[in-house]
Amino acid sequence: MTMDMVKELRALIGETAVLDAADVATRSAGAMRPDNLQGAALARPASTAEVAAVLGWCNAHNVAVVPVGGLTGLVHGADGSADTLMLSMERMNRIEAIDSRQRCATVQSGVVLQTLQEAVEAEGLIFPLDLGARGSATVGGNAATNAGGNRVIRYGMMRNMVLGLEAVLADGTVVSSLNNLIKNNAGYDLKQLFIGSEGTLGVITRLNLRLWEAPTTRNMALLGLEDFASVTALLKRMDRDLGGTLSAYEVMWQDFYRLVTTEPAAGRPPIAQDYPYYVLLESQGADPEGDSDRFAAALESAMEAGLVVDGALSQSESDCERFWGLRDDVEQVFRDGYPVVFDVSLPIAEMEGYVAGLRTALAEQVPGHHLLVFGHLGDGNLHVIVQVPHDQGTALRPVVERIVYAPLAAFKGSVSAEHGIGLEKQPWIGISRGAEELALMRTLKGALDPRNILNPGKVLPPAP
Repeated sequence: MTMDMVKELRALIGETAVLDAADVATRSAGAMRPDNLQGAALARPASTAEVAAVLGWCNAHNVAVVPVGGLTGLVHGADGSADTLMLSMERMNRIEAIDSRQRCATVQSGVVLQTLQEAVEAEGLIFPLDLGARGSATVGGNAATNAGGNRVIRYGMMRNMVLGLEAVLADGTVVSSLNNLIKNNAGYDLKQLFIGSEGTLGVITRLNLRLWEAPTTRNMALLGLEDFASVTALLKRMDRDLGGTLSAYEVMWQDFYRLVTTEPAAGRPPIAQDYPYYVLLESQGADPEGDSDRFAAALESAMEAGLVVDGALSQSESDCERFWGLRDDVEQVFRDGYPVVFDVSLPIAEMEGYVAGLRTALAEQVPGHHLLVFGHLGDGNLHVIVQVPHDQGTALRPVVERIVYAPLAAFKGSVSAEHGIGLEKQPWIGISRGAEELALMRTLKGALDPRNILNPGKVLPPAP
């Protein structure tokens, strides 16, 4: 079947558009990307019509399809197998239009996030979604996983930035909700079916994305705080005092800050490494003189109130990039052990107790571990990384997963804040979704993909 598949798909979309299994095996997702990149073939359609042709053929022949974007996911959402067709949007990478008056962009789903950011910035606009993998992640993948990133506190998740989209269903039907309206209450909002569905309900091919006017000022500070009560109080104070310009509120626990500011890491500590918590604060506005004064005054007030004990204030754009570089240097977690990576969401008031509970349980059950915590605390998202000895990673993973996920049930937390479910978090989705919700998800999956060819086995656990 494999040779027949390659031959027939090449007849549909072109000789060079379909790679065989040997070519698929040469592709690497990188050290931080765990996907198992197996596949009988990899199809690279160049248009929506070609995507429809490929899916129609696969549906008729009952061939499983795994859509892939920039391969920057962390939950095995793009795992394939020897009889799977991998479907890449890499050739659908055109920015079709940027409308500065309507403040929107029409793009194909294979456009790389950073490419879009740079293109709209040239028009005096921004697409505010931003994350460490911006140079590889695609906007279609961002939509399929409902990506979050660094500025959710101000602009929301990817879901908030999609005005409309076009998707192809499992049988090759093209569904277009490709409008550019912020307000559109004409019946069901069908685009939301595909945003965050991880390619299990349809393949996103084109999007209309909302843009914003580019801010003309950016002020940042890296701050040292003595306790978690100060962390939460500072968030509320800065959100109020900055008058709606707060764009990021990132927190690093001490162990993570030390990791990314100690050789061989490239970063150097802007402030001492001795504080329990570090806050990365960013404000974006449009009043060069007034914004800087307001930012400095807000920080001075916070220091006078005893919330902040040390800090470094950005003096230039390069300082801002250096501060963000520390927060984004996540690959340092490979230095001292095998990292088990988590992405959870919970009420801010519960975070201190939650992390304390993790420390206690890990100390009792996982000898030789190292706990690293950081994240987008302003929107309730923590990244938890548990380093364990390299030779014990596989054996200890189930123990660590139970320690990290089980406590979330008590306060209705989420096992996935922004990374998705994929295969990795599928056994734990019941902590965050009730039986009725899972049943409705299965109903949607059965209606849109009755032969279960689209990313089968991902997101939803088997029915009880």
